[in-house]
Amino acid sequence: MYEHKDPPQRQQSNRLEGGTTAQTSARRRSGSDMMGATMGPVLHWLQNVAAVTLLKARRTLFQAAILFCVLVLLLWVSIFLYGSFYYSYMPSVSFSTPVHFYYTSDCDSSESALCSFPTANISFMKNERDLVMAYGQPYRVSLELEMPESPVNERLGMFMVKMSCYTKGGKTVSSVGRSTMLHYRSSLLQSLSTLLFSPFFLTGMAEQKQLIEVELFSEYKTNAYQPSVGAVIEIQSKRVQIYSAQLRIHAFFTGIRYVLYNFPLTSAVIGVATNFAFLCVIVLFSYLQFIWGGIWPPDQVRVRVMMGDNTRIQQRREEARKRMEKENSQKDLGAPQVIGSVNDASDFQDDDTAVAEPPPTKPSEMLNASGADVPDAKEEGSRNSSHEEKGGSDALDGCQLPHQGETLLRQRPGPWMSL
Repeated sequence: MYEHKDPPQRQQSNRLEGGTTAQTSARRRSGSDMMGATMGPVLHWLQNVAAVTLLKARRTLFQAAILFCVLVLLLWVSIFLYGSFYYSYMPSVSFSTPVHFYYTSDCDSSESALCSFPTANISFMKNERDLVMAYGQPYRVSLELEMPESPVNERLGMFMVKMSCYTKGGKTVSSVGRSTMLHYRSSLLQSLSTLLFSPFFLTGMAEQKQLIEVELFSEYKTNAYQPSVGAVIEIQSKRVQIYSAQLRIHAFFTGIRYVLYNFPLTSAVIGVATNFAFLCVIVLFSYLQFIWGGIWPPDQVRVRVMMGDNTRIQQRREEARKRMEKENSQKDLGAPQVIGSVNDASDFQDDDTAVAEPPPTKPSEMLNASGADVPDAKEEGSRNSSHEEKGGSDALDGCQLPHQGETLLRQRPGPWMSL
């Protein structure tokens, strides 16, 4: 059997198609790799941004929740403080109590007059513990008498009402008397009133009576040392006829109490806002003290002061060093030479002329002295410099003081050195 072979042109076209397909696949792979290489960092960046944003959002939400709780707590405390202040500062506005009169009945009952004056004993204690009237607060005390328009009361005319206030021990601290009477009404007016209101009088919805108000004290103030705990009310008439009586005590406010009583809403808003602002300032200062150590931390001030002190000390050291250089440059050539340090001192131990000298004065000790003492010390050093040995010109180049802990050996001039 013969094998079928493709012609060369078809083989070449197949090769071209295969190459094109390979190139296309290679391009696709390279494009996908480039896209992956490009999108990878972008996705990583987006992930980091999302994580950071979520963390910031959670932190912000947590801080907002804490701030809201603190503000609500401060508002509640402000309201509580204002309520406590109002309750403790504002006394009872009004006090009313019924007055029950009593009199003796052991006289002749055939007469229409009473056996004694009607008298009543009133207590100023509320709940048997607290006083009705606050100390120093003026009060208006009045007595309301409900009296019938009877011929006896009309013929009675004027009569006296007396009130005496007493302390816990029974001592009378104040007493007052006031006169009063029924209002005058003519016979014609009484007849017209009776005809007009007769239906109400017949049904019992109205009565022929008058309400008489007697002002006993206009501005009564109780004493803190001798407070009034009660009063005795006496009507000085044996023919008076009374349905009922009522004692009324009303506070007469002035100043801040007047504003609190007559403008309650405005005063409440101002009081709560003031307390809230004061508490916010206290909490803010406490937060700054806890976080930063205060509004102006003392550490920064100390650092600045210490930096300034170090700068001054450095300047003084530089000035002292320059003066010593100037003095050393003016010395004669016969100055002593530096033999060596402590480490090289063993070479001169056998020599009788080698003597160990004490270390020079430290620069810090020289600078700690006052400005007036420094030149004196330098002058003394220049006077004694002729009797001490110093280093050569190489050692003096720079004129630096020895470091702390380093000791120099200096040789005094002997007879053999003069040669």
